[in-house]
Amino acid sequence: MESPKSQIRVLIVDDSAFMRMALSRMIASDANLRVVATAASGIEALQKIVTLDPDVITLDVEMPGLDGLETLRRIMAEFPRPVIMVSAVTLKDAVSTFKALAAGAFDYVPKQLSSMSLDILDIREDLVAKIKVAAESQRSTDHPTLQRRPPRAVDLPRKKSLRSATAIVALGISTGGPTALEKILPVLPVDLPVPILVVQHMPAGFTAPFAERLNNLCAVSVREASHGEVVQAGAVYIAPAGYHMTVGRSTNSQTLICLGFKPENQVHVPSVDVMMQSVATAFQSQAMGVVMTGMGSDGAQGMTAIHREGGFTVGQDEQSCAVYGMPRVCAEMGILDRIVPLLQIPQEILRATRYRKTRVD
Repeated sequence: MESPKSQIRVLIVDDSAFMRMALSRMIASDANLRVVATAASGIEALQKIVTLDPDVITLDVEMPGLDGLETLRRIMAEFPRPVIMVSAVTLKDAVSTFKALAAGAFDYVPKQLSSMSLDILDIREDLVAKIKVAAESQRSTDHPTLQRRPPRAVDLPRKKSLRSATAIVALGISTGGPTALEKILPVLPVDLPVPILVVQHMPAGFTAPFAERLNNLCAVSVREASHGEVVQAGAVYIAPAGYHMTVGRSTNSQTLICLGFKPENQVHVPSVDVMMQSVATAFQSQAMGVVMTGMGSDGAQGMTAIHREGGFTVGQDEQSCAVYGMPRVCAEMGILDRIVPLLQIPQEILRATRYRKTRVD
């Protein structure tokens, strides 16, 4: 049995007694996690952080008095550590969640509420996984020499001369994605000569407000993708939660977005792999794949397809990732043409498209 010192210590903050109990049971179901306390308010949470020093905090977005966002800001200023927001799937809570991520929250999980009960099984696995990754990220920050290591059996990427200019960018991202996208997409110019397709793992109800938030920050147009719409240069299309996003060619050679439920055997819907594989098929050597921060391996097959077709592949480096999972898998497979820091990704996109109005090295 795990000793208390080896367990990840979690503080649960929620004004609902039912939610505190439900979250406690989910977390306690994993032997590597331990709930050290619960708090019913932001003020109580701040007091318990001082006395208990938890590794990770789960924090309700909407609470009376000191709300989740203000509590988060206090935590980040006074006792910085990983905080996972727990948000209802409503437009108001989705907007608050994105503000929380911008204010320093590590990640979030949606609480799927039905008329009478909490859909516990749907979020338990996600919650437990994110708590573990959050704790690991904190430990690697506290002890960087323990975790900062190059991918196994991979040389540094060599410069690749592009046979043709990139005509479309397929970008896959997960944990840490909203904050990362808010840093790179606003850098892109309004006359970006290519479209960008984005699969960001996100629950239903979150992708539309996220696209709207990005659109308000960016010179390029950002929107949630719609089935059958024509893909245009200078636009960023966010795949809606619950649908795979692919591209197809119309009879007059226009590129159309297709949304659907197939294939059905995917862990993630939308899937980065499904989106990138369709882009590789449609655009071949003119495709560019970008894989960024996130847990798991979604995107490895899609990046392989783009690489095999002669397209250009870029991975975010470990130091700038919130979670070095998806890019690590691609790096270890040897399918990345570049491994670059987060803030260099826009430059790589502009270089690949041979954009001429902005000076790039």
